[in-house]
Amino acid sequence: MSVDTRSEIREFLTSRRARITPAQAGLRVYGDNRRVPGLRREEVALLAGVSVDYYTRLERGNMNGVSESVLEALARALQLDEAERAHLFDLARAAHTTTPARRPTRQRVRPNVQRILDALTGAPAYVRNGRGDILAANRLGYALFSEMYVGPTRPANTARFVFLDARAPNFFVDWERVANDVVAALRSEAGRDPYDRSLSDLVGELSTQSETFRTRWAAHNVRFHDTGVKRIHHPVVGDLILTYETMELSVDAGLTVAVYTAEPGSRSEEALNLLASWAATPDQAETAHTTDRF
Repeated sequence: MSVDTRSEIREFLTSRRARITPAQAGLRVYGDNRRVPGLRREEVALLAGVSVDYYTRLERGNMNGVSESVLEALARALQLDEAERAHLFDLARAAHTTTPARRPTRQRVRPNVQRILDALTGAPAYVRNGRGDILAANRLGYALFSEMYVGPTRPANTARFVFLDARAPNFFVDWERVANDVVAALRSEAGRDPYDRSLSDLVGELSTQSETFRTRWAAHNVRFHDTGVKRIHHPVVGDLILTYETMELSVDAGLTVAVYTAEPGSRSEEALNLLASWAATPDQAETAHTTDRF
């Protein structure tokens, strides 16, 4: 499955205007003979201050020559949030390039980054790329997400685990929310780099094997996934409620560090300490040592 930028633009803009009613946009409605669930094209054009013909061209995926001011006006008219606005700009940039689909060079985690991960002994941490591949982790990170490493495929991939592994709904207590977040993150990545062959292959694999993924992918939702709370049911230590923060590695484009912590004095902190002890046992230490690192 390849990512068609024109189709992405068309479907994203169509889906965004379909969710906004004229009342939400501050427009008067005369009569009730409306054939669309949200705004009409001419209403979006009015709100954005462009002609109907011009907006129609944009919605058909033709963004050649579109200015930043028009994109900003569209973002306001469609009431896009920060992640959706960034996605619109990414799609517009992608529409101006003709780079063929490519398979990126293998991403590697620098030894110094691995040492930083290993120094975080009290918090699970890992490095991931935009596709959700976990490329490196510390010992507690491998222990926390040990369910992802049961299968043989490396690197372990969050989206593949969430949608194709039967253990995922039990592992992620809020599986529905996690599934939505994972798809939204992949959508954002597809907008940033539509010519990433590995991403296209992953989307194709998930679309072929998971109807739940296909349904969510078709919604064209995007979301920033920088901070939040994860509720996990770990097979060894039980339930944990963890807060995560992410930090981009400025030197390593496309790579992000994620760190998980528990509320001090909480049951989750006790469980995390127990997990650290479990991870330090000889068998688990050997597992962590032999896990593929990139």
